[in-house]
Amino acid sequence: MASLQDFVGKWCLVDSKHFEEYMKELGVGMALRKVGALAKPDVYISVDGDNVTIKTESTMKTSQFSCKLGEKFEETTADGRKTQTVCNFVDGALVQHQAWDGKESTITRKIEGGKLVVVCVMNSVTCTRTYEKAQ
Repeated sequence: MASLQDFVGKWCLVDSKHFEEYMKELGVGMALRKVGALAKPDVYISVDGDNVTIKTESTMKTSQFSCKLGEKFEETTADGRKTQTVCNFVDGALVQHQAWDGKESTITRKIEGGKLVVVCVMNSVTCTRTYEKAQ
């Protein structure tokens, strides 16, 4: 099972399935979905005790949040939503739960075969994005 330290580093997107459908389910407009679907973001994860920082960087946009595990905080997402978010480390996975306007989404990050696998779920839509660690 992965430890929190296994997530630390720079990760580069290598595969993405159903991301546009996930963005549509979130309520992201068509223009932003088209741009988002083309982006190949790098993800930087750092950990300091119970504090986790996740920065997502692409040529189009950079977003970042920092949180203390188990504590709710207000997150402004890359697409501009203001969510009540809580992150927990459960069974070797970093689980981020977002709630806004009566809606919710869960983003689960796990290490599988040395890769960072990010599973985004909202309602019946599931998106899987796979990242490889940069050298």
